Amino acid sequence: MTSNIFDLPGIEISWCPGCGDFKILDSIKQALVELGLTPLDVVVVSGIGQAAKTPHYMRSHFFNGLHGRALSNATAIKAANPGLEVIAVGGDGDMYGEGGNHFIHTIRRNPGITNLVFNNMVYGLTKGQASPTSQRGFRTPVQVEGVRAHPFNPVATALVQGAGFVARANAGDVEATKDVIKEAIKYKGYALVDIFQPCVSFNPVNTYSWFKENTYWLDDHDASDFNGAMALALSGAPFPLGVIYRGEEGPTFEESLAAYRSDSTPLCRRGAARDAVRELIDGMCS
Repeated sequence: MTSNIFDLPGIEISWCPGCGDFKILDSIKQALVELGLTPLDVVVVSGIGQAAKTPHYMRSHFFNGLHGRALSNATAIKAANPGLEVIAVGGDGDMYGEGGNHFIHTIRRNPGITNLVFNNMVYGLTKGQASPTSQRGFRTPVQVEGVRAHPFNPVATALVQGAGFVARANAGDVEATKDVIKEAIKYKGYALVDIFQPCVSFNPVNTYSWFKENTYWLDDHDASDFNGAMALALSGAPFPLGVIYRGEEGPTFEESLAAYRSDSTPLCRRGAARDAVRELIDGMCS
């Protein structure tokens, strides 16, 4: 791809050759450039995992926290500085497994953040265990008889929890994935993009060809139709790709905070209320 201002040259990328993460990284950087954003406008937040290394490989602000906690950190960052474009990235294990409760309750709060999940249906960083989205029958060194649990459905879960923007994409299609990411970033409120991403080292089943054969891009779909979106979310393979649901933009978490009711100055630019804190501490110690 052509270079852009989000490139970070001279770094060593630890992803396996052929990993779908490379293509998603390209899609993200292209989307940000086409939206007219600069590295100073963007903060990428992540937890632990191969997908969570994404902010290490691009020029922008970033915050790398604990496993499964990217969304809570991203919500706090957006609250402290609403002017930033906040993007939370992680894998299906990081976001839907360790971070499952954060995923559910972040949607309820509706912060103005974009949530990109690299869904390869396996734990790649820890070398091949089944993840929440692994398909039934998928065999791993741990699940030697195959996965028995029903796979987690992030799209249906997001819809039920009230997400205003829900989409799916395929890492193998950089251009279309870029366009979906752009739409997610432009949406005012929480936006989920679940991105199918092959793991070439530890998932021999859900390959580039498998995702190509078991997905299709939506055409003439009414994204404002919630019932239609839910039907698509529950349809199973072949899985629909594109914007599945785009609801009305409601008040975001950060807009509803009491701190902004009488003062629109971002919290990050306000002086610390040292006297009030000292008075509080003194009162607790008396």
